[in-house]
Amino acid sequence: MAWMAWTWPTAIFFMVIAALLAIFTILAIKFPETPRRGVLRIETTRGDRLFITLLGSAFINLAWLGIMGPGTQPWALAVCLAYAAAVFRWV
Repeated sequence: MAWMAWTWPTAIFFMVIAALLAIFTILAIKFPETPRRGVLRIETTRGDRLFITLLGSAFINLAWLGIMGPGTQPWALAVCLAYAAAVFRWV
């Protein structure tokens, strides 16, 4: 498949997303939850917060690449982890 450049970071990225979806599916089955209201004033479940986190992390990484360049991308991961913690805590 020469049309697509599969690298280990790309493969790991998709494996992490698949693992997160599997874990959250198992959690939803074993420990059902009721939606809660956070700072956004909308009802969200764990899956909703995961989606908000993944979407926001994509924008953080794109902005980081545009502003800082690819050399400091691991710092964007740290920002994304802090963002994820905030979303799961307060949203």
